[in-house]
Amino acid sequence: MEGLTVWIFYLIAIIIIGVDQWTKWLVVKNMELGERISVADPYLGLLSHRNRGAAWGILEGQMWIFYIITTIVVIGIVYYFHTHAKNQPLFQLGLMVLLGGAIGNFIDRLFRGEVVDFVDVLIPLINYDFPIFNVADAALTVGVVLIFIFILLDERKQKKVKK
Repeated sequence: MEGLTVWIFYLIAIIIIGVDQWTKWLVVKNMELGERISVADPYLGLLSHRNRGAAWGILEGQMWIFYIITTIVVIGIVYYFHTHAKNQPLFQLGLMVLLGGAIGNFIDRLFRGEVVDFVDVLIPLINYDFPIFNVADAALTVGVVLIFIFILLDERKQKKVKK
């Protein structure tokens, strides 16, 4: 049964990769670069954008760095999944969501030389135009949040055990 559970978590990563690549393909195929489709104007839209760097365009054009970092991250995620996350479903989920996001953007960098971004969000309370992102970026964020929640809950559990 443990082997089946492991593959269910890997299936989550595969689904994230599939949805990420499908949505990016739809944007590339159906929208001109720079074109914006309003979803909930002016707060949410689809904006065809390309990023040759990391978040906020950091290290633009330095693809070799991203290839190395992503390879190390993917190896680390798989290692932690199989060693430290056993019988820790929240940790396993966080790692696999992270894996799906990392591989989703890696595929773009490898085959396109850039990452396709398309979700455009304006946060009205602070009048902030959030950086344009994609499904993989969202998965990376959710994965980190899930791992952070796991760490907090695990620390709390460890403190109770020590009492």
